[in-house]
Amino acid sequence: MKKFLKGLTAFALAVGLLTSCGEEEQPNNFVTISGIPPTAVVEAGQRVGPVTANITANDGLATLVIIKNGDTIETINFNGETAASHEFSYASTEEDANSNVVFEFVVTDSNGDSQTVTHVLTVGEEATTLRITENIEEDVTWETGKVYVLTERITVTGGATLTIQPGVIVKGEAGSGPNATALVIARGSKINAVGNADQPIIFTSVADEIEPGMIASPNLDPNITGLWGGLLILGNAPGSLAGDVSEVQIEGIPPSDTNGLYGGDDPDDDSGMLKFISIRHGGANIGEGNEINGLTLGGVGSTTVIENIEVVANEDDGIEWFGGTVNVKNAIVWSSADDAIDTDQSWAGELDNFIIVAGSETDHAFEIDGPEGSFNAAHTIKNGTVIGHEAAELGDFRDGARASLQNIYFYGFGDPAATEGRGDFSLDGDDSASNFESGVLNFNNLQVTLPEGVALADVFRHGTHVHATAVAEGENTVGADKSAFANWSWTAVAGNLDDL
Repeated sequence: MKKFLKGLTAFALAVGLLTSCGEEEQPNNFVTISGIPPTAVVEAGQRVGPVTANITANDGLATLVIIKNGDTIETINFNGETAASHEFSYASTEEDANSNVVFEFVVTDSNGDSQTVTHVLTVGEEATTLRITENIEEDVTWETGKVYVLTERITVTGGATLTIQPGVIVKGEAGSGPNATALVIARGSKINAVGNADQPIIFTSVADEIEPGMIASPNLDPNITGLWGGLLILGNAPGSLAGDVSEVQIEGIPPSDTNGLYGGDDPDDDSGMLKFISIRHGGANIGEGNEINGLTLGGVGSTTVIENIEVVANEDDGIEWFGGTVNVKNAIVWSSADDAIDTDQSWAGELDNFIIVAGSETDHAFEIDGPEGSFNAAHTIKNGTVIGHEAAELGDFRDGARASLQNIYFYGFGDPAATEGRGDFSLDGDDSASNFESGVLNFNNLQVTLPEGVALADVFRHGTHVHATAVAEGENTVGADKSAFANWSWTAVAGNLDDL
């Protein structure tokens, strides 16, 4: 049975017990403990308190001993004062589940007389769905077998580390504009989300009925986009920013939230680790033309490890880099509504072994943008397979594009002449053609299966055809190693890679 964590258990009862005495006698050791009720009910993993025990003893207090199931867990010594207070908190454990936990609060006065108040905590099943309602400012772990619901934009900040164990599912509630839900890793903080091939970590929408242990959604189609935001990782690595400033606000986060800043001067910056991650149904719009990418990497440094990443059905780009130096290995993007792979601001890393599966809404397989400031760096994209769609373009190289694309196989695109210019590979930006001529933008060993009757130069335009070869479908000698995506990715489980 799944239950939602409802926050801290609140206590408002006061318990007062008297020592045994004759009806006419004034009690010698009058003890009052307020804030500790005789009973309470929680779920395993839920915290009791903090509550304050207010204690009085006419003869002066000596000790307060707190006993759990017969074992002393805390002893507080006093100095004879007649009144004192003590804050008590207890986090029930998995071992407490489906049992009664008995706490005894034993007060002893300076004469050795004692008073006991008993509290019985009834612990139910462990909560398996937990709502995250505020930013994460200290180290925390999200545990295997549980679902964590983002109720708003949640930021890991203050140098904290969020650890996500294998098999965890993270769901974002619906929201748009400044209320779009997302998980943001601010500069100086880290995410260590390490799944594995048997237990990937899945980011999705609350509309998704997927549960731990599942790979494919049981109710959402893989073309439903924009149901929540996405995952944004921000670092201190350099980028080519307009005006040669050192930091800017990432797209997808309102300017009022300074946790959205990225950029710096540390190319080796470490934002943590992502492995075996699937991000689905995201891309909520926070403003006109300002959607959130599936995975946004802003100024992320080279010490960060990002491997085995899947993005499915995002309203904006699948993965977008804004400067930084991080490398990404084994990435798959399926049915993005804008670009599958988008690079900006002189990202200086490498993407190695990737698959793109274009959908009916996909704009470009690649959108490569150039520097915005005086800093000029280039990146490498290599060893990939791009499964096209007649509505999509192979690649668009914008102003000042600087990159190296190597060993990539394209197939399944439409005829550019019959699809209003879709289905081509073009150098459309200022200086992109001159960068190609000078070798700053270069291509090596590109292969393509062409639509019937289409010439190589009709697809690979502006002279790029000299670095491309037409091959029959399935006869390619370059492309991705699809075994990296077997079993754990929805794309593979859905059969999209069977013919590769």
